[in-house]
Amino acid sequence: MKLYLTKRGCTLLNKLSSLSTDKRAWGLLFVSALCLEVAALYFQHVTDLRPCIMCIYQRTAVFGVMFAAIPAMLVNNLFTRLIGYIGWGVSAIWGLLIAIEHVNIQTAVNPFFASCEFVPNFPSWGPLHEWLPNIFGATGDCGDINWSFMDMSMPQWMIVIFAIYSIIWAVILASRVLVKRSL
Repeated sequence: MKLYLTKRGCTLLNKLSSLSTDKRAWGLLFVSALCLEVAALYFQHVTDLRPCIMCIYQRTAVFGVMFAAIPAMLVNNLFTRLIGYIGWGVSAIWGLLIAIEHVNIQTAVNPFFASCEFVPNFPSWGPLHEWLPNIFGATGDCGDINWSFMDMSMPQWMIVIFAIYSIIWAVILASRVLVKRSL
């Protein structure tokens, strides 16, 4: 099926598609995730907001987005972009699902049935909570809402952030596929 796009639509698709070949775009993805990690560590260590297990999983997903950007940011070719797309997509969608689950725990009618684990479930070959406990150690309770901004809790903001990451990922990937198909 051939796509028929107006000249303006084609130009927009080409611009969106070309973003993935620009190292600066991957650098922006990296910096955005890095800023989120710095903010998380600020909340944890400066304001003494204790992260729960779901917070740690969301933090891991943000690290996933950040690390996914590195290969294409350093050497931008088809292989590194593919690694970046996969890591970015998996991390953004996984983070979104975890954030949604976290909000469900916080808003549960009966908080006794909505709980989370105390120890992160990292693989045995990568126990991040043991290697870097100041970053990946969970000391808070998932049901507590100790911070809010504009009437939204931290996990609700993370839903917004991961949704933005996921939508941008899908749009960039779709534009890349559509431009390649129309050639």
